[in-house]
Amino acid sequence: MPPPLGDDDSCLLTPLIPASPPPLPPRATARLHPLPLLVGALFATYYHLLVAPAPSYYQSLFLSLGCNDTAAAHLRALTVRPHLAGTEANALAADHVVSTLSSLSFPTRVTPYEVLLSYPVRRSLSLSAPGHATTTFALVQDTYPGDPYAAASAEVVPTFLAYAASGSAAAEVVYANYGRTEDYAYLASRGVNVTGKVALARYGKVYRGDIVINARDAGAAAAVIFTDAKDYTPGKAFPDGPWMPATGVQVGSTFKGVGDPTTPMWASSEGCERVSVAEAMATDDMPGIPALPVSGRDGEEILRLVGGDVAPEDWQGGEGAPVYHLGPGPAVLNLSYTGNETIATIQNVISVIEGKEEPDRYVILGNHRDAWTFGAADPNSGTAALLELAERLSKLQTKGWRPRRTIILCNWDAEEYGLIGSTEWVEENRAMLTSRTVAYLNVDVGVSGSGVDASATPQLDQLLKKVQNPDNGTESLYDMWMASDSSLIGRLGGGGSDYSAFVQHIGIPSVDMAIGSGYAVYHSLYDDFTWMEKYGDPMFRRHVAVASIWGLVALRLSDEEILPFNYSSYVTELENGAVDINKRVLGMPVSLSPLHKSIKQLNRAVLKVDSELQALQTWKFWSPWRNDRLRVRDLNDRLMMTERAFTEREGLSGRPWYKHMIYGPSLYNDYGAEVYPGVDDAIQTAKKTNTSESWQSVQHEIHRIARVISQAALVLSGGLT
Repeated sequence: MPPPLGDDDSCLLTPLIPASPPPLPPRATARLHPLPLLVGALFATYYHLLVAPAPSYYQSLFLSLGCNDTAAAHLRALTVRPHLAGTEANALAADHVVSTLSSLSFPTRVTPYEVLLSYPVRRSLSLSAPGHATTTFALVQDTYPGDPYAAASAEVVPTFLAYAASGSAAAEVVYANYGRTEDYAYLASRGVNVTGKVALARYGKVYRGDIVINARDAGAAAAVIFTDAKDYTPGKAFPDGPWMPATGVQVGSTFKGVGDPTTPMWASSEGCERVSVAEAMATDDMPGIPALPVSGRDGEEILRLVGGDVAPEDWQGGEGAPVYHLGPGPAVLNLSYTGNETIATIQNVISVIEGKEEPDRYVILGNHRDAWTFGAADPNSGTAALLELAERLSKLQTKGWRPRRTIILCNWDAEEYGLIGSTEWVEENRAMLTSRTVAYLNVDVGVSGSGVDASATPQLDQLLKKVQNPDNGTESLYDMWMASDSSLIGRLGGGGSDYSAFVQHIGIPSVDMAIGSGYAVYHSLYDDFTWMEKYGDPMFRRHVAVASIWGLVALRLSDEEILPFNYSSYVTELENGAVDINKRVLGMPVSLSPLHKSIKQLNRAVLKVDSELQALQTWKFWSPWRNDRLRVRDLNDRLMMTERAFTEREGLSGRPWYKHMIYGPSLYNDYGAEVYPGVDDAIQTAKKTNTSESWQSVQHEIHRIARVISQAALVLSGGLT
C-alpha cells in the first residue's frame, strides 16, 4: 500500500534524516555587546560573515524537510493518464507543475516550441511459413486483473517506433541478436544475407535507433525489435513481480539526432527557419525503413519459425525459449506501418529562485515530464522529486535562506522524442547560458530500484563523493558506493537524457543522478503508479532520498562562496583516455605526444589553482577583514568556464552538433559514452579502410583534442600565452 496522502504533519520521513532542524550555531545566536560606533559599523559590515547561518545549517534543514507524502501525491497526480508529448494530457501535467511551483511564490513561466513529433496511424504485422497458418499479431499490451488504470490505458498511443519510415515489407526473417554492427558483421561472416529481409533483433546493449539504422545499413527492408524474456522477465512478471509481462512492449524513438528535426543546430522559436518535414525525415539520423516493436511473446513466436543455422550460444534466449536460428526464413513477416510526422506544440516549464549575491550565476536543475505511457518511473519519479525539492526550498526561504547564486528549476517536454525540449531551450539561450551557468543537475528516471547511480563531468566528482548519504548522516555517498558493487561515478558522453545539450553542445559542468539503474517495464504500459508503489519505491523513501541528494548538490553549488570544483579528476580521466588510444594505435603512424603535452599543461594549471585556493583560505583565516570578492569571482569564473574550453566550434567530424571533444556518444550506440569521441570515430574508420589518409585523420583528431585541452589549461590558470 502507498503511504497515506495527508498534510505535512503526516509525512513519513526517510529514516535517519533528522526530524527537526538543528539549532543555529552558537555564533548565530551570540549577542553583540555594545561597542563604540566605529567598531559597531565594522560589525555591521561583516554581519553576514559573523551572524548569518553557515550554508551547512541550511543543508541540514533542507534534509529535515523531506516528505514521502508530498512526493507520492505529486507522482499520483502526474500519472493519472498517459501523457505523450504534444497531447492534451501532457499539457495538463504541465499545468500541475506550473501550479505547484507558482504556489511556492517562485516566478514560473511556460516556454513553448513548435517541433516535429511522430505518431502512429496504421500498423500491422503477420507471420507466415510453409505448412503453417498465417498469424496476425494484435500489437497490443494487455491490462492485468484489477488494473486501476485499465480505463485510462485506452488513451495510450498504440505501440510504435517514433519517426520510423512509413511503408510496407513482406520478406523472410533474419535474426540479428541485439542488432549491433558486430552482430551484422557476424551474420555476413556466416554467409547470411540481410538485403531485402526483415531484421528481427532484441532490445538491449544499444539504443533502439541504432538497432534500426544498423538494419537499414545492412540492407534490410524493415526491422522488428522484441523484448526478450531472457533480459526483461527473468522472474515473476508484473503485477506478481517487477518484471515485464509477456505482452509488454518497449516503445520509443528511433531518431539519432538531438532536438527538433526541422531546426537542426538552431532553436525552433516563433517564425524561425525550418527545413521541410520531408527533408528532416530523409537525413541519416532517421531510420529510413519501416519498423515496429513487439512483445517477448510475439518475438518468440516468430523465432519458432525461423530456420537456417543455429545461432551462437550468446545469441540464445532464456530457459523455456525456443532455439534461436539465424535464418533467413522460412518465416516471412508482412509488416506495414504508416506514421504521422506533424508539427506540434511542446511546453517547457521554467521557475527561477533569484540569487542574492550573484544573481547572474545559474545553478540549473532539470527533469523531463513527457512519457510514452503513464511514466511513473520514467520520468515522473524525477518530476515528483523536483516538486518535492522545490517545496523544501520554499520552506527554507521562510527560515531566512536566500541562495547566493540563482537556482533555475526546469521541467522539459518531448525528451522522449530526442531530447527536444531541453535542446531547443539551450539553443535559444546559448549565449546567456554559456556565460552564466555554473552547473546543470539532471534527474530523469529518479527512482527505479535501489542504489545510487550518478554520472558527472569529472570536476564534480569530489563534490558528489562528499555529499552526505541522506539515509545515513554518518557517511557520504562515496562511503556508500565503496561499500557496494557500483562503479562509482560514470560519465556523460551518452545521449540518454537532457544533460546532452548542456555538456555536449555548450560545455556546462553537469551531473545526472538516480536511485536505481534500469528496470524491466521501461517504456511500456506497466510503468504506472501501481508498479512504483509495489516494487519501485513502496514507501516513497527513495523519492525523498533522490530529492535530498539533488538538493544537497544544488545547495553547495549555489551557496558556497568558492565553487566546489576540482579538476584533478579531469587530468586522471584524460590520461586514462590517452592510454586507451595508445593501445588501439600501436604500430600505426600516429603520435600521441601532442596529447600528452597538453594534459601536462592542464595538470600544471590544476596545481596553480590548488595553490590559489590554499592562499585564499589562509588569507580568510588570518585576515577576515580582507575584501577578496574580485579574487574569488575571478577564480570561480575560471572554474566555471574551463569546461567550455573543451568544446570546439566545428564540433565532431560529421557530427557538428556535438561540440565537446572529450565526451560524446559512440558513433554506433547513442546510449554509449566515449572519451575522445572524435578520435574513436576516426580509429574505427581507419581500421576498416587502413589507408594512410585515414590514419592521418586519426592524427588530426588527436591534435584537435590536444588543442582544446591546452585551451582549458589556459582558462583554468587565467593566463595568456
